[in-house]
Amino acid sequence: MRTLAERLAGLKLVVVTGKGGTGKSVLATALGHRLAAAGRSVLLLEVDPRENLHQLCGVAPSGGEIVEVASNGGGPLYLQNLKPAEVVDWVVERQVKVGAIVRRVLASPVYKRFVEGAPGVTEIAVLGHVQRLVRGALHRAPAVDTVVLDAPATGHGIYLLTAARLFGETVGHGPFAELALEVADFVGSPEKTGMVVVTLAEEMPVQEAIELLEAFEEKLGRRPEMVVSNALYPELGEGGANVADELWRRRREVNEKELERLERHWRGPHLRLPLLALDDGPRLVRALAEELAPGLEKTVDAE
Repeated sequence: MRTLAERLAGLKLVVVTGKGGTGKSVLATALGHRLAAAGRSVLLLEVDPRENLHQLCGVAPSGGEIVEVASNGGGPLYLQNLKPAEVVDWVVERQVKVGAIVRRVLASPVYKRFVEGAPGVTEIAVLGHVQRLVRGALHRAPAVDTVVLDAPATGHGIYLLTAARLFGETVGHGPFAELALEVADFVGSPEKTGMVVVTLAEEMPVQEAIELLEAFEEKLGRRPEMVVSNALYPELGEGGANVADELWRRRREVNEKELERLERHWRGPHLRLPLLALDDGPRLVRALAEELAPGLEKTVDAE
């Protein structure tokens, strides 16, 4: 038997997804801190061009580079905001090799339309980049044990994990098809890739979480490593008479109702995190990392 922390630490990629607005990015950052504290070399990876994770880590924007966030007694923690188009360009450079021809291909309007419009290319680029990182095949990159990916929200998150297989089997041959099938095998391996679903204990987020759990089973034949119900209203003692207490109690009752509904569909690890009176930033990340710690020490069935 392994603890949940040991299970996650043994993975090469942890994909954190869920409905937008559930605190997915904060949870991904907190989880990265926990894994680094356990001695792993961890990279927090985001693909949102607006760059958000650097604010949670208290560092300057990465600008596409890999930057070190912390190294405080455990393993190092790094951050990168990835630009998928640059990874697609790398595939072309690796295959063509002749500089003048590479430049012509990359400048071609046809190629640009392919990168921007071909289904699955961006997803393959992101996961191909992760593969190169954990294999130590990325030039000038630090050694990385685990990548924690702040994935797109719900529907886009499941597409991220299924697009490579579909692309590879549809196209059949060529450098992108080969990379797609490599990526699909990487994502499909339960010893290399795991998923974490983040939700709020509210009606719509829980419904999306349930649908996402069903999609994982149907399209990947997989279950996530855990579900995290974030930002729960603390319980109040009996006898609160003022309006604020009553409103708070009603929100907690909604939380309890939706937690019960979620657990009728999910029997695996389920961590509950409290709503904290902290702004987004390093203090919130550190506090949630501490809240995560006891739940991550629960044992899970060995794969």
